[in-house]
Amino acid sequence: MNVLIFYSALFCYLLSALSYLVYLIYNKKTVERAGHYALLAAFFIHLASVAFRYLQAGHTPITNMFESLSFFALCIAGFFLYLKRTYAINSLGCIVLPAVSLLLIWALAYPADIRPLPPVLKSLWLPVHTTFSFLGNAIFFVSFLVSIIYIIAEREIKRKKSFLFSARFPSLETLDSINYRCMSYGFPFLTVGIITGSIWAGFAWGSYWSWDPKETWSLITWIVYAILIHNRLAIGWRGRKTAYLMIAGFISILFTFFGVNFLIGGLHSYM
Repeated sequence: MNVLIFYSALFCYLLSALSYLVYLIYNKKTVERAGHYALLAAFFIHLASVAFRYLQAGHTPITNMFESLSFFALCIAGFFLYLKRTYAINSLGCIVLPAVSLLLIWALAYPADIRPLPPVLKSLWLPVHTTFSFLGNAIFFVSFLVSIIYIIAEREIKRKKSFLFSARFPSLETLDSINYRCMSYGFPFLTVGIITGSIWAGFAWGSYWSWDPKETWSLITWIVYAILIHNRLAIGWRGRKTAYLMIAGFISILFTFFGVNFLIGGLHSYM
């Protein structure tokens, strides 16, 4: 049943993505409004899918690749809805919503059946650690997309050119402001995710830190964003420097999440 709800959410996300793409081309407010309502419908249907799966499984559904990609996409969609309340960033929907849709399509490549939890995952720390970690990763994913747009836009401005539909996208100041907000929210979530993971490891394995590959790469990612925040507040980094480090930080997140699971392995390879 939860998979059928999942497909309904995917349909609404695709409809929203298409609407935002049409809005980008034709700049029709009615089309943008349709995209927004489709996104709202997709988010709440998706949330219902996750909740229904939780009731079926009896545990937080973030324990395999299907569930992880689904929950990651849900967090991205939710944070984008939050940003839309503060910034005029409707045009970014043509980038964020296709990305969310692709994540859900990717999730369908993995088994969606509910499997028994490994003993080590049967812990109250599972929902705490995973939720904070995924929220932080989702926020930094949005900043990753924003940073790419910032770099392209700034480069074209310096060349006194404009990329396709550039007038529809937010100003450099707005993009930089979004990056700062992502930094302000994403870093605490990431930090709490690492701390709760360490506490959980202490209970599960008797050691709070064992330099497992995923732990090591999580620390590397944290250091990248810590340097970024320090330089932003102490030195006044803005614009391009922030964008490049945001991209570097998210590449580290990608390796932590996917590279470790598929290439290295370790204590955290449950997916």
